[in-house]
Amino acid sequence: MSRKPLIAGNWKMNGVLIDACNLAAGIAAACRGVSDRDVLLAPPFTVLSEVAHTIGDAPIILAGQNVCWEGKGAFTGEISPVMLRDAGATATLVGHSERRQIFGETDELINRRLKGALDFGLLAILCIGETLYQREKSQTFAVLEEQIRKGLADIAADRMGRVAIAYEPVWAIGTGKTASNDQAQEAHAFIRTLLADLFEKDIAAQTRILYGGSVKPTTIDELMAQPDIDGALVGGAALDVDTFGRIIHFTSS
Repeated sequence: MSRKPLIAGNWKMNGVLIDACNLAAGIAAACRGVSDRDVLLAPPFTVLSEVAHTIGDAPIILAGQNVCWEGKGAFTGEISPVMLRDAGATATLVGHSERRQIFGETDELINRRLKGALDFGLLAILCIGETLYQREKSQTFAVLEEQIRKGLADIAADRMGRVAIAYEPVWAIGTGKTASNDQAQEAHAFIRTLLADLFEKDIAAQTRILYGGSVKPTTIDELMAQPDIDGALVGGAALDVDTFGRIIHFTSS
């Protein structure tokens, strides 16, 4: 089953207003004429509205970097799915490794965030991945299974059309290291098999699974040639128009 590739740029905590708008304008120009793949940008919350205005009708999905499970309320420091939609976003990340590792977000909390995103009609990208210690202890598959089972707990099969998975080995994020093509494909194939077990084969076949972890122009083509890799979640390389533009325009054959 053919899955439309998704190239996502996570700007993390980078970009004041003028810089964010200039970057967005450059990426929008790089996306001109692109129709055979989806492009997603996740800027900081403070610039979402202006980035939405800047990209206009360019074929770009706008996303939050995180989301609360409630539409409004006494949740100081959070941003609701209603606020994301109001700012022009139609998608969000949940469970990024930095939220897990630095801010202590649990699988149960991430599951609540995912449900909240889906409740309000957002596309949700669930991020999962193992640390270097866990990989060296041969715990990779056990970690991925736990994160997927708990992250997707009580998610109905008919809602999986608005869920993507991003496999981001923590040891490869911001380090310059990239999982080998075989390592990445092995993890993606495991995830797809697990999705078939949790839901059904058709849902597993339709779900996009992205690779994240120091993705670069020099690695994107071979990664995208792997049968179970459907896109990339890009961090630092998404902050440069030319670099991210090359990743958007990958060739997989």
